[in-house]
Amino acid sequence: MISAGDFRNGITVEIDGQVLQIVEFQHVKPGKGAAFVRTKLKNVINGGVVERSFRPTEKFPAAHIDRVDMQYLYADGDQYNFMNTETYDQISLTQDVVGDAMKFVKENDICKICSYQGNVYSVEPPMFVELEITDTEPGFKGDTATGANKPAIVETGAQIAVPLFVNIGDKVQIDTRTGEYLKRV
Repeated sequence: MISAGDFRNGITVEIDGQVLQIVEFQHVKPGKGAAFVRTKLKNVINGGVVERSFRPTEKFPAAHIDRVDMQYLYADGDQYNFMNTETYDQISLTQDVVGDAMKFVKENDICKICSYQGNVYSVEPPMFVELEITDTEPGFKGDTATGANKPAIVETGAQIAVPLFVNIGDKVQIDTRTGEYLKRV
């Protein structure tokens, strides 16, 4: 059991039958009245965010989230197939579970499969990936004064914004959390 006074960012608790992760918290001591904890909670199953306040003495059971490293094998229609690299067990996940997580992931990349009580609810791609540019317009010399970007398509089919000096065939590093170009590799 975790009391509201011990809340920290990233802790996962079960409140009213929902599995919620603490995104932000703030201990508030008003001049009048009792202290309380103001929180912003994210539902790990459906992604919804709610704000709630608790008394510091309220207690909630901790929710144990399993994160397993699995290798992405291939996509078959709207089914994505993954393999546990230790046990070689394979699972197939639907597009609804995977969401946008796979737009920067190539075959054979390692992803984290998140589950609660055996039910998979999300896929976490690696934080940074290196992908090759397959389509973009050529950049022109002298166009760099404004630090402008141009659209580019990477080998997984996703579109990102890259600086003008990046050309077809270049490998770039991308932050999968934001979808931003980081550097040319």
